[in-house]
Amino acid sequence: MTLAKVRSCTVVGLEGRTVDVEVDIAGGGTLPAFNIVGLPDTAVQEARERVRAAIRNSGATFPMKRITVNLAPADLRKEGPSFDLPIAIGILIASGQVLAEVEHAVFLGELSLDGALRHTHGILPMVGYARESGIEFAFVPEVDAAEATLVEGLRVLPVPTLRALAEHLNRVAALSPAEPLVLDGEGEEVWDGTDLAEVRGQEHVKRALEVAAAGGHNLIMQGPPGAGKTLLARALPGILPRLGASECLEVTRIYSVAGLLPSDRPLLRRRPFRAPHHTISHAGLVGGGRQPRPGEITLSHRGVLFLDELPEFGQTVLEVLRQPMEDRIVTISRAQGTVTFPANFMLVAAMNPCPCGYAGDSSRECACSEASVGRYQRRISGPLLDRVDMFVDVPRVAYEKLAGTAPGEASAVIRRRVEQARGRQAGRFGGTSVAANAEMTPGEVRTHCQELLDESAKALLKLAATQLALSARAFHRVLKLARTIADLDGSEPIAAAHVAEAVQYRHRPAT
Repeated sequence: MTLAKVRSCTVVGLEGRTVDVEVDIAGGGTLPAFNIVGLPDTAVQEARERVRAAIRNSGATFPMKRITVNLAPADLRKEGPSFDLPIAIGILIASGQVLAEVEHAVFLGELSLDGALRHTHGILPMVGYARESGIEFAFVPEVDAAEATLVEGLRVLPVPTLRALAEHLNRVAALSPAEPLVLDGEGEEVWDGTDLAEVRGQEHVKRALEVAAAGGHNLIMQGPPGAGKTLLARALPGILPRLGASECLEVTRIYSVAGLLPSDRPLLRRRPFRAPHHTISHAGLVGGGRQPRPGEITLSHRGVLFLDELPEFGQTVLEVLRQPMEDRIVTISRAQGTVTFPANFMLVAAMNPCPCGYAGDSSRECACSEASVGRYQRRISGPLLDRVDMFVDVPRVAYEKLAGTAPGEASAVIRRRVEQARGRQAGRFGGTSVAANAEMTPGEVRTHCQELLDESAKALLKLAATQLALSARAFHRVLKLARTIADLDGSEPIAAAHVAEAVQYRHRPAT
């Protein structure tokens, strides 16, 4: 045989795409050559040297003839080293060194020069798409086998080396299938971060974090340096509800494509917490590149995006948050096409009230002029602030509280209340795409919020909307927040006390 066809995959955005690797070895009378066509990037072009060395070092013979590898479809750009293994197997089949039918199998993996298989990014979406395309077997690097078994109905065979795979296909020594990884939404990774019981004082901020976690609401904390804003934000993941089985797969798929999936944890069971530095670029936050890759917005999907020192972020960088915060997706357009990434995250931000940080502080005088305070606050635009549900002041902690030894309420206790509130929301929104109160549409706000207000709550909401000049968006966000507070209380009707607390969180920094 001088022609072979092997199935492989690539990743476009977060989705897999099938790629046919066609290998042709020309007959006599031609000069030796090794060409790869089909819009390969540099990493794919370099596969020629890796494949040549891997075949030789695996005990096989590399044909000294004219070899042409075509990656079809030709109009889809191929990138990454995952085509090493299918190209090598195609050459071995075309040269008659491997005798096997491989039309129902997909091959993925980067080769070392000695023929060993390396960790490859994006295994989960690629084998997932292969299964949807009718593929029955997946040959993947041994280190990535557990990740591949997350796809149901696919037989995964871990490949340690090219030699072992060739022997398996030639029926010399069979590879053992990987055991499927149990996907039950249980067995969450232990939270080893800050426990709220260790945070002294700031009880009202802890309450705000609980409300935010229960409804998936965006939150901005403002206060002087050292008051505990960052510490409180980093404790937030400890009270967030556990990821469901489908959410675990969503998060794992994103981190697999981004190359951030730990090799010892093929399934992520903890909600992401991303805290980019304020010098981050537009593309780093949203995602981008010639072939778009997920940014921090997408990496925080189903989790928390924490922006410390919020006014220090570039204004154009902050403004790109507006659309993802509203639509919960981010769309990136390039000449090659358009890619949509999920972006359902909680925005939590911390900021000082002024450049020196001490405006309004009870113990230290502010050294900033009124004009500089105003300029500092105006770095965050009104439309962005209007998309934030909760604003909380974080004042300096008194010595008596700092020196106290009595522990506060543990994160595990708060988390149980949060999960109970989320359970009520799951029953309310069953059968829809809404997972938390913050995601409600206007129709759902009317049904689950406005129609359940008691008379005193309606009167208070009318007064607040008039005096605070709430926009239509802010009005709906107050209702969503009141709905969450009622859920934490176990109440279906929304009372005046729930609306009062929700309105209290609408306080905005002075401009």
